[in-house]
Amino acid sequence: MDFDVIVIGSGPGGYVTAIRASQLGFKTAIVEREALGGVCLNWGCIPTKALLKSGEAYENLSHMADYGLKIEKASFDFSKIIERSRKVAGQLNSGVAFLMKKHKIEVIEGVAKLEKGQGAPKVAVALKAGGARTLQAKHVILATGARARTVPAIGMEPDGDRVWTYREAMVPKAAPKSLIVIGSGAIGIEFASFYRALGSDVTVIEALPRILPVEDEEVSKTAHKAFEKRGLKFRVGASVKKLAKSKTGVTIELEAGGKTETLEAEIAIVAIGIVGNVEDLGLEALGVKIEKTHVVTDAHGGTGVPGLYAIGDVAGPPWLAHKASHEGVHCVEHIAGLKPNNLSSPIPGCTYSTPQIASVGLTEAQAKEQGIEAKVGRFPFKVNGKAIAAGETEGFVKTVFDGKTGALIGAHMIGAEVTEMIQGFTLAITLEATEEEVFATVFPHPTLSEAMHEAALDAYGRVLHI
Repeated sequence: MDFDVIVIGSGPGGYVTAIRASQLGFKTAIVEREALGGVCLNWGCIPTKALLKSGEAYENLSHMADYGLKIEKASFDFSKIIERSRKVAGQLNSGVAFLMKKHKIEVIEGVAKLEKGQGAPKVAVALKAGGARTLQAKHVILATGARARTVPAIGMEPDGDRVWTYREAMVPKAAPKSLIVIGSGAIGIEFASFYRALGSDVTVIEALPRILPVEDEEVSKTAHKAFEKRGLKFRVGASVKKLAKSKTGVTIELEAGGKTETLEAEIAIVAIGIVGNVEDLGLEALGVKIEKTHVVTDAHGGTGVPGLYAIGDVAGPPWLAHKASHEGVHCVEHIAGLKPNNLSSPIPGCTYSTPQIASVGLTEAQAKEQGIEAKVGRFPFKVNGKAIAAGETEGFVKTVFDGKTGALIGAHMIGAEVTEMIQGFTLAITLEATEEEVFATVFPHPTLSEAMHEAALDAYGRVLHI
């Protein structure tokens, strides 16, 4: 055997899996066809946050008078904003390369394809530098990720000019004067938030009745109003029937409530979900089951083919980097014969717009659908001392408890820095905390996190500051 473990794909799922495999004493290799760090570090999670920070900072300049400060003739250099984002991605790409070297993981640059082998499938690699190499390992882990979903039949396909996916939206030469974003999930809302902060006229189209449809309904409604205050426009319950391109822009034909409408803009961003990267890997020939572009796996990432596993986006939702890393560690620890981490642990979700949105566990509606007698608490940031001092009073914290057991089963937030706060509730749910344990936890003052404590107290009629 050449290796104990071969990981195909070096995104947050793949490279973390490879590191853990090496820590466990496995001779490990990782195959990557593009850049170490995958989509997340190079074209997704990280560089988008660099863009959003620039947009947020620029938007804040118009509010400096609120803090007794003066700013005259604020402007931005769009090329520098993009350049900074790419530098951030490059720095993290180099960081992953360092980690691979530190953990003695062989990095093989090329395109992998699986073939029948002794035990686990063979990995045939068309090397980026030319030539080919065939590898054999005891275990092969697919971490090939996913890409943007497109619909070419109605024109929703990127052309690098007038129609973008997240990739094109990250490196344009200039910010568009007008923009239509198709899809109001986290990716769509984040790009809408960034470009609106820089002054673009932005309209978001959502086929479902409300934006951010996976979020708690109260959060969704509050977000809608907050985004509209910032100048974003929305068309909800509207389906795209056709997207047509010209030399100067795009025309989109919508249908909503039985009526048709036409929108025009310079650019359209397609953000309607993702599809798993399962093509050209030889999976069908091996008998791997694929459903809706994702590999079907068991509780440990097993595909049913001896020695072959799949983790992360290619293995299905939720399509989150931290979920991929968590699954990868679980998978390789299972291979090592350890008792791995719990795959059913709650997975938080974050949207880095202005305001930020974060959630974990069940929504109020989901709790009711499951027959749970939920106790729900809320606390607004407008009466939180730190929020008032910081001028960040928008939003609230909402908690959902099981009324019978007292278990915290869900938490939902909208406001400043809530993506940094949600982990407190995630840890509480993971540790199966009850309301009494949350009540007994001391939250520092003054902090935004005090709203978490108050929201828990409110669920039981014990709120202190409203």
